[in-house]
Amino acid sequence: MLETSAAISRQYIDAVSVFEALEEALEEAAHVRGGMYWHAGPPTSPELKYLVRTTPAGAETSLGPRTMELDAVYARFTQRKRESAERVSGLQVALVQQQRLNRALRVGRVDPLVVALLNRLASTKLSGHFRVVGTHALYAYEAAAGVRLDAEALATRDIDLLWDTRKRIIFSTQLARVDSSMLGVLKKVDATFRIRKSQKYTAVNKDGFEVDIIRREQTGDDPHPIKLSADDEDFWVVQARRANVLLDSPSFSAVIVASNGTMARMTTVHPATFVAFKRWLSTQTEREAMKRRRDVLQADAVQELLEKYLPHL
Repeated sequence: MLETSAAISRQYIDAVSVFEALEEALEEAAHVRGGMYWHAGPPTSPELKYLVRTTPAGAETSLGPRTMELDAVYARFTQRKRESAERVSGLQVALVQQQRLNRALRVGRVDPLVVALLNRLASTKLSGHFRVVGTHALYAYEAAAGVRLDAEALATRDIDLLWDTRKRIIFSTQLARVDSSMLGVLKKVDATFRIRKSQKYTAVNKDGFEVDIIRREQTGDDPHPIKLSADDEDFWVVQARRANVLLDSPSFSAVIVASNGTMARMTTVHPATFVAFKRWLSTQTEREAMKRRRDVLQADAVQELLEKYLPHL
């Protein structure tokens, strides 16, 4: 475990500031999506004007005939929308510059595909339904601590996404708005992703990188098995032992940086939960010995990271 240099730490702090400001600006912009316009009255009363609110999907709602109050509503909305657009545009330009500096200073080392995937989940409003668990969570912990963990602790060619079955109806509604399937969402990042025939909870791309989607063990009214959409080619989510511990854990998020300088927010489990879960995994005798040794290595690394660099957690 090595501490990052002062130059890299400064650049990371600056880049995260811009990234988080853009997150806030995009959230504010969501409140002024769509538009407003004045609609002419009927032929019998052409002098009348009606204020109409439009949605991004094209739906329209009349807010009533023109009044001083609606004039003020229209003025406030158009001003907020203009200011919001200017803020988002400016921060997007600033973010590109920060990402260039990230790359030049070698701030990050996460696979760019992982960052692109997380950003896709964020832009489609699906990220709130998943937590990154397993080895890739280490990138969030080391970013927050300002250190570099040993490469052997981070070696992996797959990312595990824990899906929250408790919000499955909301998830299905949102997925239908943005794509026909979860695999379709992944294909927007890399068109070569395919569901493995022998392992329906895994998608793999042409480079052998895998995305696994897991869930807690069946409980209460959880249906089982669960497919993420009605599409013929989509994930069948697999139950994972004690995944409820990870789902119920306090969340932890940090901005991670890819080797090409791009950034994304990763949401995972609290580091202390990660340590406890990995120590439990390391005691499971049916688990491969090599994986159990890595479980111990990762638990020890995050425990040290917590004690030395994240004591407030």
